[in-house]
Amino acid sequence: MADLPAGVLDRLRDLADRKELARQGPDPLATERQHAKGKLTAHERIALLLDKGSFSEIESLRRHRASGFGLEANRPYTDGVVTGWGTVDGRTVFVYAHDFRIFGGALGEAHAQKIHKLMDMAIAAGAPLVSLNDGAGARIQEGVCALAGYGAIFRLNTKASGVIPQISVMLGPCAGGAAYSPALTDFVFVVRDSSQMFITGPDVVHAVTGERVSHDALGGADVHAGVSGVAHFVHDDEPSCLAEVRYLLSLLPSNNRELPPAAPTSDPSDRETDRLLELVPADGNRSYDIHAVIEEIVDDGDYLEVHAAWAGNIVCALARLGGHVVGFVANQPACMAGVLDIKASEKAARFVQFCDAFNIPLITLVDVPGFLPGVDQEHDGIIRRGAKLLYAYCNATVPRVSVVLRKAYGGAYIVMDSRSIGVDIALAWPTNEIAVMGAEGAANIVFRREINAAADPEAMRRQKIAEYRDELVHPYYAAERGLVDDVIDPRETRSALIRSVAMLCAKHAELPRRKHGNPPQ
Repeated sequence: MADLPAGVLDRLRDLADRKELARQGPDPLATERQHAKGKLTAHERIALLLDKGSFSEIESLRRHRASGFGLEANRPYTDGVVTGWGTVDGRTVFVYAHDFRIFGGALGEAHAQKIHKLMDMAIAAGAPLVSLNDGAGARIQEGVCALAGYGAIFRLNTKASGVIPQISVMLGPCAGGAAYSPALTDFVFVVRDSSQMFITGPDVVHAVTGERVSHDALGGADVHAGVSGVAHFVHDDEPSCLAEVRYLLSLLPSNNRELPPAAPTSDPSDRETDRLLELVPADGNRSYDIHAVIEEIVDDGDYLEVHAAWAGNIVCALARLGGHVVGFVANQPACMAGVLDIKASEKAARFVQFCDAFNIPLITLVDVPGFLPGVDQEHDGIIRRGAKLLYAYCNATVPRVSVVLRKAYGGAYIVMDSRSIGVDIALAWPTNEIAVMGAEGAANIVFRREINAAADPEAMRRQKIAEYRDELVHPYYAAERGLVDDVIDPRETRSALIRSVAMLCAKHAELPRRKHGNPPQ
């Protein structure tokens, strides 16, 4: 450096000073305030997300050119958003992070244009996009230009949908139209006591309805994780949240033209799953936890559940079988007996569509007594909203394997990736009961007259239940008619699934040419 001409040296020092100012922000006290809230700065968050030293920032010296309301005298570098790319486990990932220290992370014209450029780069490069959200919405001082900036983000979110994985991490407030961008992405992470999302905040709610509600009660992390279903993952702090984002990325392909990354495993493919015999009672009326079943089947018992706090009657999870990523959809008998309802159908439909978009084979574990009956369900649209899951499965072209563990009744059996809607391999345990409905209910309908006319109606009812079960609900009825490819020993479930997915690895299925389908909404 000492040998460089003085003019060059001065310019290099000036460049270093400017970049350091862009990194540190214009107000050191703003950093202290951010830390006092238990929140990290944009660069600190990016450092936790990406591999050490891999981040390449773009447009760090960008400044807005707006005027009015004092903006012309306040033109900090970055304009309140840090953009660039790096790697996670050596694979390229694009990221942008709102900097709450600058304009409260509010989006203005220059801020938005930086995000637009990064999103275009991510789509062109075929790499995942992660947004670290901590902003106050549109920058009011810039008026309609800020709103137009959001519109372009929404358009690019939609353009990237099904092309590259998009992950939103909510690390602060997200109000108004800004909340729609995370809603358009594949996964949303939230952090307790920090994340807040709502279209209209508590003040507006009070002004319009007279109702008083806190920010967290209206749109806090647990509300969106367990009530609205907007958030897929919820965490107690930022480091654990960002660590799980890294884990999720390790299970996803970079784009829709690639397969998910495989990983070596020491868990034998032919390992017998003896514990399944203890975990799942043969009596269909007894409950059990499907999480334990998934844990027994997958590599090393390791899986990542999606939407764990919402619609607990169905479980969606990413895991590996034989080192290869698969998506599990499984009824949960421990919650509402595993029935399908509106929330469960929408949760599973979204997950099936994601797996299909990104070449992730689907494993469906079936133990479903039917759809949840009730006036509320019917009036809230169980027909059209339940049909979302049916549409998602019928439209999926990835390898699909189903296993009927116990009950598979009525329309819910069809919807849970049955042979008739295109599953590639349909397996069942010897405890399966595939039927229009349970033997008890069916006997009451089919043999109603005989039961009512009998001298001992209860004895006649038991007799007819046994007859119906022996005739139509025995475990080999579906297999005899080709609706099940094989009835397997539960201890062979893991090896059977691995063999089936391996056989289907080169599956090629084409849908009819069309602009797009029109799924039920």
